[in-house]
Amino acid sequence: MGALLLAFAGVLLLAVLLSSLARRTVLSTAVLFLVAGFLLGDGVFGVVSLRPGDHLVATLAELALFTVLFTDGMRVGWAELRSAWRLPGRALGWGLPLTLVITAAGAHYLVGLDWIESLLVGAILAPTDPVFAAALVGNEKVPPRLRQLLNVESGVNDGLALPFVIVFLAVASGSEDLHLGELGLELGLGILIGVAMPWAAIKLEQTRWFSASTAYEPLNALAIGLLVLAVGKVTHGNLFLAAFSAGVTVATCGQRQRESFEHFGELIAEVFKLAALLVFGALITPSLLGSVGWQGWLFAIGALALARPIAIWLSFLSSGLSVREQAAVAWFGPKGFASVVYGLLVLGSGIAAAQQVFQIVAVTIVASILLHSSTDIVVARGFEDERDVPAWHGITGRWRGRPDEPRA
Repeated sequence: MGALLLAFAGVLLLAVLLSSLARRTVLSTAVLFLVAGFLLGDGVFGVVSLRPGDHLVATLAELALFTVLFTDGMRVGWAELRSAWRLPGRALGWGLPLTLVITAAGAHYLVGLDWIESLLVGAILAPTDPVFAAALVGNEKVPPRLRQLLNVESGVNDGLALPFVIVFLAVASGSEDLHLGELGLELGLGILIGVAMPWAAIKLEQTRWFSASTAYEPLNALAIGLLVLAVGKVTHGNLFLAAFSAGVTVATCGQRQRESFEHFGELIAEVFKLAALLVFGALITPSLLGSVGWQGWLFAIGALALARPIAIWLSFLSSGLSVREQAAVAWFGPKGFASVVYGLLVLGSGIAAAQQVFQIVAVTIVASILLHSSTDIVVARGFEDERDVPAWHGITGRWRGRPDEPRA
């Protein structure tokens, strides 16, 4: 634990010192932490010794995903969600299942997994994560509908993919009872907790008996988030749907709480995200990268460059999005914390193909982080001017995202 803390502190300091450079170039702090974890892990220098089954790994990945979804949900309120649901609805209603099926076909025919394990891989890799496309989502020059589409889709699809993961995992383990009733209860309970707890806390503060001081205002939303997390854990509600629902509820009912927590919350989410990336990188060893063979790497590239682009192209026919916008949505379907958490869930399940499933999932996530977090700024710059410019144009220019936002 001490070695891990020391490693994280050192890499975090390095990331802070390089953050100005990262805003201006394709240098990515996400890649920095991933590579640092890889070098410090058992596969290379052995400074940080971790195993996929360690409780710390699963807990940190879960907390990182919860925090990111909570802060993502705070960027939009219910009114914005309702008025702009048409495009996210296409991505979730058509794009998610199509991506799952196409990815599963690749796992079956390229890697040789049975169909049920292939569908499990497809469900694990179907969710997207805008954290690794921060320059696109956070750049105000990018059309608002595009940023909102990616943000809403990524916030909701983590929870929507979970039922598929659990069902396919139950079938793969030979279980006769899929517990669909319990699963539906878990999802519904997550949404209920995410809406009810923040609403009650905000209404309580608005009464004449309570008022948060200026110094404590940023902690209000933090306390709400912790309460949602705790109640979700105790009641076994879906934490990821609860997190996003809670963020949306705060944005809708508590504008003051939202504004006071915004910067503070993003810093907390950034710390958790980078810590999870360091730990995940430490789990990636040269032997794991080589064990999947050329078929595994071909699958990983296909899952990123073919599965989502094809699914998005079909889902957004006659949608009104420009070709450039459709291309950006198709490319930026990065695999992130949800896929890590679900992959670790499979690894601890004991199914026969657990190790192989985790390996190809891990390789795909690594490829996604390297590719998506290093190309977001390039694509985002294409929206900064109405002129069509080469993808490399202006890479060395000034970063025009929010001045306080670090490059993911």
